[in-house]
Amino acid sequence: MDKKELRKSVKTLVRQLTDEQKHAQSHAVFSYIENTTIFQDSKNVMIFSSLPDELPTHEVIERWAKVKNVYLPRVSGDDIEVIKYEPGTLRKGSFNILEPTNDEIVNPSILDLVIVPGVAFDREGNRCGRGKGYYDRFLKQTDAVTIAVCFDCQLVDHLPTEPHDIPAQYIVTSSYHNI
Repeated sequence: MDKKELRKSVKTLVRQLTDEQKHAQSHAVFSYIENTTIFQDSKNVMIFSSLPDELPTHEVIERWAKVKNVYLPRVSGDDIEVIKYEPGTLRKGSFNILEPTNDEIVNPSILDLVIVPGVAFDREGNRCGRGKGYYDRFLKQTDAVTIAVCFDCQLVDHLPTEPHDIPAQYIVTSSYHNI
């Protein structure tokens, strides 16, 4: 199965999840991450603002912002900018993703941890995004620990990869983790 077919197949599975299932899996994933030494030792954490077909992150962003410096991505052209999260300042940006309105761009080198989204993943951390390569380009700019998060149905046995693909170091679903 190529990436295009895989995206379609996995998106169909995600659409079948109820809101209750999505929130339960999100709670399990982020509770697990919060109990890791990696998270506890991290000061500067980047997480994504979720779309409806992604693991819900909005409550997590609010919670983490009380104990960490939280950063969110903002799309600018073909790249991701790292912007500090400030409660109540998000607006719809590129691809209808909620993005920070703050204009202070932060160097990705300050990040300790990046929570990575995607459409599908395998247990080796390979990821299939939405096909534009934003995170592959971005992850080349940081030495932060990377943790991919997803619904259980987004974890596949094998993912086709290309030379430009950057895998996540770890992956966490509600029933699988390799941290």
